[in-house]
Amino acid sequence: MDLASISPVLLLASLMVAATPILLAALGELVVERSGVLNLGVEGMMITGAICGFAAAVETGSPFAGFVAAALGGAVLSLLFAGLTQVALANQVASGLALTLFGLGLSALMGQGYVGVKPPPTPRLDIPVLGDIPILGPILFGHDVMVYVGLGLCAAIWAMLKYTRAGLVLRAVGENHDAAHALGYKVVRVRVMAILFGGACAGLGGAYISLIRVPQWTEGMTAGAGWIALALVVFASWKAGRVLLGAWLFGGVTVLQLNLQAAGVAIPVEYLSMSPYLITILVLVIMSADRSRAPGSLGRIFHATG
Repeated sequence: MDLASISPVLLLASLMVAATPILLAALGELVVERSGVLNLGVEGMMITGAICGFAAAVETGSPFAGFVAAALGGAVLSLLFAGLTQVALANQVASGLALTLFGLGLSALMGQGYVGVKPPPTPRLDIPVLGDIPILGPILFGHDVMVYVGLGLCAAIWAMLKYTRAGLVLRAVGENHDAAHALGYKVVRVRVMAILFGGACAGLGGAYISLIRVPQWTEGMTAGAGWIALALVVFASWKAGRVLLGAWLFGGVTVLQLNLQAAGVAIPVEYLSMSPYLITILVLVIMSADRSRAPGSLGRIFHATG
């Protein structure tokens, strides 16, 4: 056992990378749930985004095209969920679970020809001066662009929900869709837009795994990341800032257990592998002891009365 081989700087830098796919997916689901819709299909949208992004990046040679395709793939799959729940008024829980199963099967079919293929590398941003700062430089300023997209998206969603009219309308629809409808807000339109946004974010999170985190295609490679994203939204009290903290927590424990395995810690690998999920849920439950209530209309079917 050699714990001295674990570098705190590299650990923290890796934490941000490991947290990014969870953060992207959870932020998208946060917007969806604040509109009053419960979409349990995050895992299916993530794995679909993973294969769509991987295939597009391999075929075009451009990681950027891969992320665009991933966002589109996740959004298209979420459109199916929107049609079922907002037009056909199907049960949201059942539709979300069906979406996950469909996404897992579809991705396995699409990915058959990409096993063992390497995607084009995604370049890291080379930020002058800032990247040369001791300790902070490698931790904060030596990542790929998607890490900063995730952080920027978190800040944008926080500001949108708190300060903009669009955020006010979204929250109003999520809290009481009947009252929002009476005030003239287009409840279905708002929710469909939120669902599409959530699907695009989940797709980006999936593509981050297949193109950057683990640059290869493997069936089922999201490995429950979508379910962790769902848990983060609930336990973070539907607040963007807490979602960020939760994603960092999960990413940190994930990276730590990998480093402990490499250092030869005498703990069974199975226990180390399950530790990110157990510790994340435990800590977030403690953090959420003072959580605000869920959006009032979350999971409820909207029937337009006029």
